[in-house]
Amino acid sequence: MTILAKLYGPFFDGKAWLAVFQSSHAWSIIISLILLECLLSVDNSLVLATLTNELSNKKQQDEALGIGMLGSYIARFIMVGLAVYLIRYAWIKIIGALYLIYLSLSYFYHLHSPEKTKKVKTVKASVGQVSLKMVAMDVIFSIDSVIAALGVSKNPIIVLIGGLIGILAMRLVAQIMVKLMVKIPELNLMAYILIFFIGIKLLLSAPPFRIEIPDYLFAIILLVSIIITLLIHFFKRRKLKI
Repeated sequence: MTILAKLYGPFFDGKAWLAVFQSSHAWSIIISLILLECLLSVDNSLVLATLTNELSNKKQQDEALGIGMLGSYIARFIMVGLAVYLIRYAWIKIIGALYLIYLSLSYFYHLHSPEKTKKVKTVKASVGQVSLKMVAMDVIFSIDSVIAALGVSKNPIIVLIGGLIGILAMRLVAQIMVKLMVKIPELNLMAYILIFFIGIKLLLSAPPFRIEIPDYLFAIILLVSIIITLLIHFFKRRKLKI
C-alpha cells in the first residue's frame, strides 16, 4: 500500500493539480510534451488507423476509437506511475514488433491468395477486439514517449496531462487517416508497408540490438510514402478517365 501511495499519491493531491493549472511555466512544458507525444506517436496513429479499418462501418469505428481512447487514458495513468520501471519491460516491445510484422505479412499473404482472402473476409472483427488491440498497441508505443516525457519534466501531473492531451490529438490524426484510406484505397497498401517498417524499427530498438532509428527519419519516410501513393492514385484515376 505504501508503494502505491508513493507511485500514485501525487495524482490525488488537489493542491498539486491547482499549482500546475496556475503555473504558466507548467503549461509551457505541457504544450512541449503534447508536441513530443504527437511526434513520437506518428507511427502509432498509422497503426490505429489500420486497426480501425478492420471494422465495417463508421459507427463501429468511432465506437472503437472512443473505447480505445478511454482504455489508453487508464493505461497511461498506470504507466506514468510505473515509468521508472518501464525500461525493464523490453520484451513488451519485442512482442509488439512481432505482432506488427505478422499483421503486415498476413495482409500481403491474403492479398496474393484470393481464395484465402474470401475466407478471411467472412470473419468480422468486433469493436471489443479492435479496442483491445488499440490499447495494447498504445501501451507498447507509449513506453518511449513516457520515458522521454519524464526527461522533460519530473512532475508526474504535468507528464500525465501532456500525455492525455497527446493521446486525444493522436486519435484525431487516426480518424483523419481512416477517412483518407476510404477515399484513397492505395493508402491502405502503403499503411501495411509502413507497419512492417514500424515493426522492424521497434524490434531493432529492443535488446539485444538497441539500434534506434531516428523518429525524424520515419517522418521523412512517411511523407515520401504519402506523396508517392497520392501520385499513384492520381495517375490511376487519370488512366480511368482516358
